[in-house]
Amino acid sequence: MRYVESSVTTSPKRISKIGLGTWQFGSGQWGYGSRYADNDAALIVRRALELGITLFDSAEVYGLGRSERILGAALAAVPGGLDRAYVATKLLPIVPVGPVVEQRAVASAHRLGVRHLDLYQVHQPNPAIRDRWTMRGMAALRAVGLVGDVGVSNYSLARWQEADAALAAPVLSNQVEYSLARPRRGAALLDFAARESRIVIAWSPLAQGLLAGHYDVTHRPSGQVRAANTLFGTENLARATPLLDVLREVAAAHGASPAQIALAWTIHHPQVVAIPGASGVAQVESNAAAADLDLAADEYAALSAAADRFTPLAGPQALAALAAERLRR
Repeated sequence: MRYVESSVTTSPKRISKIGLGTWQFGSGQWGYGSRYADNDAALIVRRALELGITLFDSAEVYGLGRSERILGAALAAVPGGLDRAYVATKLLPIVPVGPVVEQRAVASAHRLGVRHLDLYQVHQPNPAIRDRWTMRGMAALRAVGLVGDVGVSNYSLARWQEADAALAAPVLSNQVEYSLARPRRGAALLDFAARESRIVIAWSPLAQGLLAGHYDVTHRPSGQVRAANTLFGTENLARATPLLDVLREVAAAHGASPAQIALAWTIHHPQVVAIPGASGVAQVESNAAAADLDLAADEYAALSAAADRFTPLAGPQALAALAAERLRR
């Protein structure tokens, strides 16, 4: 496992380049069933720790708090697990003013079974309430020791910098959708992260499995989450074929899977970490192994060029196409 370097984190813990996203824990949307929450999630967390994964990301909205409870219990069940884990969770920013931020952090810490949140993030920018109000709560949480590092999620560069100024201290991270399928989403943030020793946390680094190469126009996903994702429309799956072909070619050269190469591309930048989910122990093992893959310069360039050429349908056009396909079924 590799670890990201940052001079502005307050934590002595190392932050792994590959983390574990836990949206699936406790959420019925993925269709994994009760056994996943009751048994598989704990096995995944234990194995992740054994493999050197330290970054575990949750949110109060995942499973309406169940994800945090399942993650906290799984970490506590491993001797020294909470001491090694860099635990991150997120605030749902409904009326995110100081007292609300403080109350929600206390609730998240209680569900996780911890006295200290290593990273507390604002899940989305609130369009009506600016960060000067939200960061008052974050500053108070840091002052009493409940929160170590402060982060944001789905912020533009300008809004990230606004949060920085409002906190009057570095906002360590920005969690954004960033992958070979969405390479432009994080491009404006990377220079800032490199210059200021910050971290970009890539969510959906495998584009919900598109980059694993399992799906095409003849094999569509059936789960609720993927079925609602416009990337899995017939037209977009066809458009993704050239990108997936390059992924498979590079993967064959490394004896790796397309998913592992996609993760290796995502974390190639020194200030980027990725938080893929895992449906089982084998998947978390595969994800962790991607941290040790070294892409040659020409391979990285070829993947980047293929990603730049991938122009999926988006917005109303993509939603209309997806709705039309559902009506035809």
